[in-house]
Amino acid sequence: MICAEAAGLLAGAADAQLGADEDRAVRLHAAGCLACAAELAGLHSLRRDLRAAAPYHAAPASLRARVLALAATSAKPHEEAAHRSPDVHPQARPTLRASAALHDRWRWLAGGAFAGALATAIVWLAVSSALGWRTRNDVANEAVASHVCATLGNHLVEVVSSDRHTVKPWLSARLDYAPPMVDLREEGFLLAGARIDYLGGRPVATLVYRYRAHVIDVFVQPRDEAGAGNGLRNVRGYTVASATGPQMQWRAVADVQADVLAGFVARLVTNDPAAR
Repeated sequence: MICAEAAGLLAGAADAQLGADEDRAVRLHAAGCLACAAELAGLHSLRRDLRAAAPYHAAPASLRARVLALAATSAKPHEEAAHRSPDVHPQARPTLRASAALHDRWRWLAGGAFAGALATAIVWLAVSSALGWRTRNDVANEAVASHVCATLGNHLVEVVSSDRHTVKPWLSARLDYAPPMVDLREEGFLLAGARIDYLGGRPVATLVYRYRAHVIDVFVQPRDEAGAGNGLRNVRGYTVASATGPQMQWRAVADVQADVLAGFVARLVTNDPAAR
């Protein structure tokens, strides 16, 4: 298993959602890959943070008392009807009482299910913003991990070409979208080729540029799938610059100065043919 394959399975491994064979393969890969091991550890940390931060509220004693009182009040007419009705045979009265008790039990359980659903909704609302923030950060972490894996594994480029008319058809044949190609060689950024990588478990076009002695990975995907986002981050010593274009989300990863990478991504967006 290579990093690109493991990237889409790490979340499942952290949530114990993989089959035995896939889980074993991912963990064997992570045991020998520092980047994937760090990503897996980060996902486990996220689970612990959510369990620690999500609010849990015990129902007040008054609520329990009201529910029990309601159940008792509801059961009483059934019991009285079973005793008083002249049409009911005495031998059938225990059955009616049992039916009433069962009815009340189901009412109590339904109330509990509703309360559980309400509690779940409250928890979701409480952590959804934190999840959104962490998801954006996880994408940046995943992009850095992919960059490191490709660099260490000497798998930076699958199609070697500085000709965008060669690179774009190669990517389009393997993806369900056509990433725009921007030629910035006159500004010092030379297109070296491209590869298919994975972010969020989805195949993504990764354009590879060279700037002086540096390699820049640019992950390009439709903005409605990647989520709009702009800004700069430093992840494990690498700069991550993100920018949103008219149709695409651009994320560049490199060990270059932040202002250089931010300017590069901005030029990619403004030179995108769809932006004109």
